[in-house]
Amino acid sequence: MCFRIEKDTLGEVHVPESKYWGAQTQRSIKNFAIGIEKMPKEIIAAFAILKRSAAIANNELDLLEKEKMDAIVYAAEEILTGNLAEHFPLVVWQTGSGTQTNMNVNEVIANVGNKWLQQQNSTARLHPNDDVNKSQSSNDTYPTAMHLSATLQLENHLLPSVRKLKNTLAKKMTDYQAVIKIGRTHLQDATPLTFGQEVSGWHHMLVKAEKMIEESMVYFRELAIGGTAVGTGLNAHPDFSQKVCQAITSYTNNEFVSAQNKFHALTSHDQFVHTHGALKALAADLMKIANDVRWLASGPRAGLGEVEIPANEPGSSIMPGKVNPTQAEAVTMVAAQVMGNDATIGFSASQGNFQLNVFKPVIAFNFLQSVQLLTDSMLSFDKHCMQGLEPIEKKMTQYLNDSLMLVTALNPHIGYEKAAKIAKLAYQQELKLKEAAVQLGFLSAEEFDQFIDPKDMV
Repeated sequence: MCFRIEKDTLGEVHVPESKYWGAQTQRSIKNFAIGIEKMPKEIIAAFAILKRSAAIANNELDLLEKEKMDAIVYAAEEILTGNLAEHFPLVVWQTGSGTQTNMNVNEVIANVGNKWLQQQNSTARLHPNDDVNKSQSSNDTYPTAMHLSATLQLENHLLPSVRKLKNTLAKKMTDYQAVIKIGRTHLQDATPLTFGQEVSGWHHMLVKAEKMIEESMVYFRELAIGGTAVGTGLNAHPDFSQKVCQAITSYTNNEFVSAQNKFHALTSHDQFVHTHGALKALAADLMKIANDVRWLASGPRAGLGEVEIPANEPGSSIMPGKVNPTQAEAVTMVAAQVMGNDATIGFSASQGNFQLNVFKPVIAFNFLQSVQLLTDSMLSFDKHCMQGLEPIEKKMTQYLNDSLMLVTALNPHIGYEKAAKIAKLAYQQELKLKEAAVQLGFLSAEEFDQFIDPKDMV
C-alpha cells in the first residue's frame, strides 16, 4: 500500500494514498480500534449539508472567498451522492464530542475540494480547520448534525412507514367491521366485538404514535451551530448561525432555526430523550400488535387459529409443513432493541458535564438505529404479514357461540348473580348457556334468544 505524509499539530502521519482523509482521521483509526459500529452514514450526510451551508454563510459574511466556497460546496455534494462513503472509516466509540468525525469530514472536504480547485486551475487551497471548519467547533457542529439527521430520517423514512402500515390497518378495519368474534381480556374470554373493532385498536395506536412523534420533532428544529466551543460563539460572526440555518432550510426544504440558548444546545440532548420516548411508545405499540397477531394466528389446530397469515418460508428445519409468525417475531425483537436503545439514550443524555455533553456519538448511533429498525420492520411487517392477514370466520364464529361471556347481556334482565350461576353451571356440565338458563328456571328459551344476540353486543 502506498502512503502520503499528512501533518497536524502533533506532527506527521502516514495516510493511505488512495484515501481523502487526513492526519486526525488516521490518528483516530489507530487510537480507537473499538468495536465494528461505524459512524452512521446519516451523520456524515448531515455534516455535508452543514459544511455546505456554513461555507455559503461565511461567503455571504465576506469571511470566505467564493472559490473556496465553491470548492467546499462541490466536495460536500460529492459526499451526499454516497460515492465517498469509503473515506469515512471512524467508529462510534471515539471522543464523546464527535471531534474526530467533524475533522474526518473537514479533511475529506478539504482534499476533495483542493483536487477540484486544481482542476479549475485555481491557486486557492482549502485548509480543513481554517476554511472548512471556519466559524465552527466540533461542539456545535456535531449536535447540529445530530438534529439534522434525526429530522430527515424521521420525516423521510420512519413517518412514511408508519403511515403505510396505518393505511393497511385502516382497510382491514373497514373490510371486517361486520365479522363478529369473541373478545379476550386477561387472556380469558370476554364479550364480543367485531374483528374490525379489534383492528381499529391497532390502527389508532399508529395514529397516536405518528402524532406524538410529529409533535416531539419541533425541538429538533433548533440548531446548535454558532455556539462554537462552549456556547459563547467565539470566532463566529453574530449573524453566522442564522445564515447557516437559512441555507440548511433552503437545501433540505425543512425549516431550521438557531437555538435560542447555545449553552443548552451544547450540553443537553433532552430533545433526543423526548423524541426517542415517542419512538419507544411506537415500539411498545408494535410489540402489542405483533403479539396479538401471533396469538390470533397460533395453531393451526392446537392454538386460537382465528387469523391466517402468509406462509413466507418453512417454519422448521425438522417439522414439515410448519408455518411460524416470523414477521411478528422480527417486529418484537426490534421493539426490544429500541427499548434498550432508549435506556442508553436516557443515561447518555444525563451525562452533560458543565458546558458539554460527551456522549454525543452513542446518542446519535442508538437514535438512528432505532429509526432505521422501526422503519424497516414496519415496512416488512406490512408487506409480508399484515397485507395478507385474513380472519378465519368459521373459527371466530365457533368461539363466539361457545363463549360463556355472552351471558353478560343477561345482567340487565336477571342480575349479575343469576347470570353468573348460568355461566358456572354451563361450564361445569358442558351445557349451552341457553340450556343452563332454562335448567335453572331463570329464563325461558324464547326469553334467552330475545336477550342474547351477539350482533346487539358489539
